[in-house]
Amino acid sequence: QVQLVESGGGLVQAGGSLRLSCAASGFSLDYYAIGWFRQALGKEREGVSCISATNVGPYYADSVKGRFTISRDKNTMYLQMTSLKPEDTAVYYCAAVRSWGDSYYINPDDYDYWGQGTQVTVSS
Repeated sequence: QVQLVESGGGLVQAGGSLRLSCAASGFSLDYYAIGWFRQALGKEREGVSCISATNVGPYYADSVKGRFTISRDKNTMYLQMTSLKPEDTAVYYCAAVRSWGDSYYINPDDYDYWGQGTQVTVSS
């Protein structure tokens, strides 16, 4: 069964750090563009960071530049989050789409596979 399984969310104080992981099950992340998205309560899902299958990029939303880092290995993608702020509170989702080129995808509609979501809560 093809799926993405997330882990690493939780409650952290402002200024703290968390690392989210997203493990691919049933397939390898080779030849997949990947991304991280988040959805705060009452808001639309927004792109946080993404990178192409060939590791071109990465793209970061302005709100997280300099604080978040996307990375990957063969079967797992990661989002390292530092200097967390209360406005980073959201459910975070990983996503993947089969790709052979250098394109990375900011639009969530471009992705085929999604993780189940993990809650990140940053207290002030």
